[in-house]
Parts: sequence; C-alpha cells; structure tokens
Amino acid sequence: MIKIEHMSKSYGPFPAVIDVSFEVLKGEIVGFLGPNGSGKTTTMRVITGFTPPTEGEVTVGGYDVVSHSLDVRRHIGYLPETVPLYVDMNVTDYLTYMGEIRGMNKSWVKERLPRVIDMVRLGEYRNTLVGRLSKGYRQRTGIAQAILHEPDILILDEPTIGIDPIQVVETRQLIKNLAGDHTVIVSTHILPEVSMLCQRVIIIHEGEIVAVDEPENLGTRLRG
Repeated sequence: MIKIEHMSKSYGPFPAVIDVSFEVLKGEIVGFLGPNGSGKTTTMRVITGFTPPTEGEVTVGGYDVVSHSLDVRRHIGYLPETVPLYVDMNVTDYLTYMGEIRGMNKSWVKERLPRVIDMVRLGEYRNTLVGRLSKGYRQRTGIAQAILHEPDILILDEPTIGIDPIQVVETRQLIKNLAGDHTVIVSTHILPEVSMLCQRVIIIHEGEIVAVDEPENLGTRLRG
C-alpha cells in the first residue's frame, strides 16, 4: 500500500530525512518510532502529500505523491500531531464539514457519521462545541475526521500524546480495532506503544532508518 524508495527531504541546506526506504503492506499496523526531531513527522507529511520529497519516490496505493497528490489524499486518513479542529463548531457540524470538503455527498455523510461517532465513543458529545472538549475527546474527534471518508490507509502522528492514561488505553484499542480494514502507520517516540499496537516497527534516528523488525525481536536486541 505504501512504498518509499530512497526518499530524502531537506529544508534548504538542512536534511530532515536521508535516503529512507521501506514498505507497508495492506492491513498492517506499522510503528514509526524515533525521538523528537528524528524525521518522523516529515516522513508522515511526505506520505500524505503535504510536502514533496526532495529526492526519491513515494507511492501510496500505486499513486505517486507528487504527480497524483489528490488521488493519494483520497486513500489516506491523516491525524497530525496537532489536530486541525474548528473550536467554534460542534462535533457533528465539524465532521459533516470535513466529510464534504473530502468530496463525500450528503447521503454518504448522513449514513457514515453515526457509525464513526459510535466507533470513537463521541455519542454524548455529538452536539458539544469542539472548543469545550477535553484533550482526549479532541483527539477522538481528530481520529473521527481521519476515518470518516473510509480511507484505505491511516497515518496517525503521535495519537496518544497529551491525553490521560485511561484515554491512552481506549485510543490504543480503537487503533487496534481499525486494523485489517485499514493499513495503519502510527508515529510515536514511545516504545511500549508500538509493542502493544504494531506488527512491525521502523526505527528512525537523525533522519535515517536504523532498524526494521517485529516488536518482540527489537525488544530482544535492545536487551542484548
């Protein structure tokens, strides 16, 4: 579903990602692990078409992220680290708006919206202003907008950062429930998170891939 070949991204003279190559297969949950500033978010932005690579090729669902950016975006649901929410809209109106700007017609939104709100457990907050939601429920609203248009691929950048421990557990379970129907990349700097969620882990450090393996094998190597 996602294929990256020798991708590099620089901001002026400063390299953020250097010669990165990896694949993510259909239905996988893959953890993208690294410390802050390692190149995780830059890589996510390239995959989603928000910024072009400086070098190399990136394809999503068979579409090149540069030459077929709109086709790529139709296949992707994206939760950035800072969720783009409109705080003066209620949850239902916000999600309806997000569906419409993604090309969903009214009947599709009407059918899909109650199911998504139920999936992320926002039922009692459906008419609450987004600005009045806690950090955890804002995060759920962000996940809801990412899955509303039924994308094949989900890109989740630090999905549990800044929320309380109970909501961390609930968010992790939600992500696990999305596997199979979706291909998922979870970007994080928390090793236990990828161990609980992911079938495979890609570790990036200072813009370069330093390891790709299953969580159990990586744990054994780190202990060694």
